[in-house]
Amino acid sequence: MIFVAIGGFFGAVARFWIGNQLNKTAFPFGTLCVNVMGAFLLGLLIGYGIEGDWLLLCGTGFLGAFTTFSTWMMEADRMERKKAIFYVLVTCAAGFWGSWISL
Repeated sequence: MIFVAIGGFFGAVARFWIGNQLNKTAFPFGTLCVNVMGAFLLGLLIGYGIEGDWLLLCGTGFLGAFTTFSTWMMEADRMERKKAIFYVLVTCAAGFWGSWISL
């Protein structure tokens, strides 16, 4: 549990910082960026066969806190319909692509 907590702390701080840097426009680029990067990095961890405490620290802890489904859904809910559909589709496609190419 301590590995998840340590990773979660650093993942949350990293997401907060990136969000503040990139979410300065009408489109939430920061959330899109962390979700796609998180999918890519988790794909790398799994692809390299990372297991045990390292997977808990990096995968569950850091990447679990770094990526954010709840923020993604809240942002999509606040957008006009066409923009929200675009955002959801781009995030899903890019996240899948990011995890796929890392394997």
